[in-house]
Amino acid sequence: MTVSAVQRNVTTTTGHAQMRSSPHTEPSMAQTTTAFEQATQDIQTLAERPDNDTLLQLYALYKQGSEGDVQGNKPGFFDFVGTAKYESWERLRGLTREAAQKKYVTLVRQLLP
Repeated sequence: MTVSAVQRNVTTTTGHAQMRSSPHTEPSMAQTTTAFEQATQDIQTLAERPDNDTLLQLYALYKQGSEGDVQGNKPGFFDFVGTAKYESWERLRGLTREAAQKKYVTLVRQLLP
């Protein structure tokens, strides 16, 4: 294993996913996915519920990171929550899964104590 491969490793410190990389390298997709999966577990340990806008952002990044671009029909007009979720996810159309996973991990880290 090269030094740069060691520097890019994903570590868990106090149970929270962290991606480390040297200034000139990016974590691999596998490392990003590992950090994303850890962040999905970490988010469940929050002491307080985030505000609705943050929840929508988390939802959209999670869906984009796990499924890709929005699929299916937009919920009906009177399904306010479903419509908000759909529209939030739809705004991320074209963002790669890896980029969405990185943004999700970053947001989760900001919310953790």
